[in-house]
Amino acid sequence: MKKNIFLLGFFLLFSIFVKAQIYNPIKWKTSIEKISDTEYELQAKAIIESGWHLYSQEVSDGGPIPTHFNFIKSADFQLIDAVKEEKGKTINDPVFKMQIKFFEKETTFKQRIKILSSKPFKIKAEVEFMVCNDENCLPPSSDELEFTVSPSAKAKTLIETAIKTEDKAIEKDASVIEANEKTKDIIATEIVKAPQKEIKKREPKTESRSLWTIFLLSFFSGFAALLTPCVFPMIPMTVSFFTKQSKTKSQGIRKAVFYGIAIIAIYIFLGAVVTWAFGADSLNALSTNVWFNLVFFVFLMIFAFSFLGAFEIMLPNAWANKVDSQADKGGIVGILFMALALAIVSFSCTGPIVGTLLVEAASRGGIAPFVGMFGFSLALALPFTLFAAFPGWLNSLPKSGGWLNSVKVFLGFLELALAFKFLSNADLVLQLHWFEREAFLAIWIAIFGTLAFYLFGKIQLPHDSPISNISVGRLGLGVVVLAFTIYLIPGIWGAPLKMISGFPPPMHYSEIPNGLNNSTSSEIVQNLPEGAEFGPHNIVAFTDYDQGMAYAKKIGKPVMIDFTGHACVNCRKMEDNVWSDEKVQKILKGDIVLISLYVDDKRELSEKEQITSKLTGKKLKYIGQKWSEFQTLTYKTNAQPFYVLVNHNGESLNETSAYNPDIEEYLNWLQKGVSNFEKS
Repeated sequence: MKKNIFLLGFFLLFSIFVKAQIYNPIKWKTSIEKISDTEYELQAKAIIESGWHLYSQEVSDGGPIPTHFNFIKSADFQLIDAVKEEKGKTINDPVFKMQIKFFEKETTFKQRIKILSSKPFKIKAEVEFMVCNDENCLPPSSDELEFTVSPSAKAKTLIETAIKTEDKAIEKDASVIEANEKTKDIIATEIVKAPQKEIKKREPKTESRSLWTIFLLSFFSGFAALLTPCVFPMIPMTVSFFTKQSKTKSQGIRKAVFYGIAIIAIYIFLGAVVTWAFGADSLNALSTNVWFNLVFFVFLMIFAFSFLGAFEIMLPNAWANKVDSQADKGGIVGILFMALALAIVSFSCTGPIVGTLLVEAASRGGIAPFVGMFGFSLALALPFTLFAAFPGWLNSLPKSGGWLNSVKVFLGFLELALAFKFLSNADLVLQLHWFEREAFLAIWIAIFGTLAFYLFGKIQLPHDSPISNISVGRLGLGVVVLAFTIYLIPGIWGAPLKMISGFPPPMHYSEIPNGLNNSTSSEIVQNLPEGAEFGPHNIVAFTDYDQGMAYAKKIGKPVMIDFTGHACVNCRKMEDNVWSDEKVQKILKGDIVLISLYVDDKRELSEKEQITSKLTGKKLKYIGQKWSEFQTLTYKTNAQPFYVLVNHNGESLNETSAYNPDIEEYLNWLQKGVSNFEKS
């Protein structure tokens, strides 16, 4: 009964109150329709996720970024008229306070062309667009489109004849017109792109890197799961199953490959369920929801203690027995049930790993759960498939034994350390200061220090086999863990610990915010401007917009608005790895006034400040809601970190900036804004 309670809790985790943000709600498909022998219609169909809308090509100044098509010029074709769009829907938009036309679900844009080449050719284009839902807008994005044109035999004849007789003067005039149009297109495009140029340039790369990180983390987690006592011993059983079922070597290989595909399909299905369950909503809501973080802290603690040997989390035995009986039937159905049996029987070891990966992936949004489960299942399926296809390799495997339980215990310590990250998030969001940086690091030092002693054989846990000596590999891993533990110790007294930036609370969320640095004495603290506090690296920061702007006017310096979050990992990475640079700090401390607005601050607003949201129509109760609404309404995005350099009237001094670990680029962005302020 207790085991089933743990199982029930594991699946209830996926119905928690919040959802993850999806960053790519538009998919583009291209097609071509023939109008005549020499005229075609290029069709770009936008498939729009439910709840989101795509803006028209015709949007007034001050509104969102309009949809814009830029066709790469070529001698193979000629554009006829402008891109045509469908009727769409026009409303009085509450965010932009104007009439705006947009499209929902799907819409098709059409561009007529005249072909000038008798040979098949490709047409390339770039579409720039902006999407919003009822709560927020995403930064402008762009996609590349491609059309393949294959002229008919009759078209080839007509074109070749026209080329021979075409008037050169007309051709020259046409090229001049085309050049002028191209120049206008470039100018218009740059004007539209300028405010969000940096965001559009970086966001796809960031998303791509994020998915690769999820895949690699999941892939290596799959190998870790393979080396647990629930999974590793099943390899010989699998080989035995396929040896009995296959009459020839080729038949055995085919069945083994299908078995591997079945394992991947089962786990990808789980990822698809999570992707469906966590729909399009705010990423910030997931990572900063207090109850989510507290509940997941409890679940990770349960997973950790299970791995350490306190108990086992298992699916009901009846499930495994029923699946095993189906697997004995053989054939394709038998192989499918064999794969399902692996997933069920190994659940006590893979369940905690899969649960952790799924929630981490869901917090990234989009197809991340799908990618995560693909990486995990691929690593898990590869050895089973290869050993099932080539059973002779089995002799090279090490025998099962106590080392498998050691792998499981090692993973338990990692789960234990990760659990406290979620407890820290809850404390940061509520600003309780119950679990500050020193407490977090002390717990991690204790966890990894204990792990080092375990690897050195000084501590034994339930289910461990007695050991008289340790292997060289285990000794080497123990040394690495011990070195990491020693690396953490100076962090208690203010060391930055860049290796784990984003995991512990920020340096200013501490019992000794200024570390042991005597340069920040009590006298300096007393001389802080009213409403200011020391932020990362002792940078003076305001957490109230009006107070910060008033101070900037008083001393005559520009303002950097830092839209951030207490539980924002990328925000901490920027502060730890980019703001720590000497040249960057010089500007942040001496040339600007920093205003840090925390969009996940759950402290309540005073009754006077609790106004009705222009986005949702509901009352704003928390400080974070106020700053989130300000960011969304003013800059049409709600992603963090998000940086804006402004003058004393709140006008932008240059383009905005987002997460960018490139120190030189960020420094150039700061210098450009300060320079523009000095010129104005």
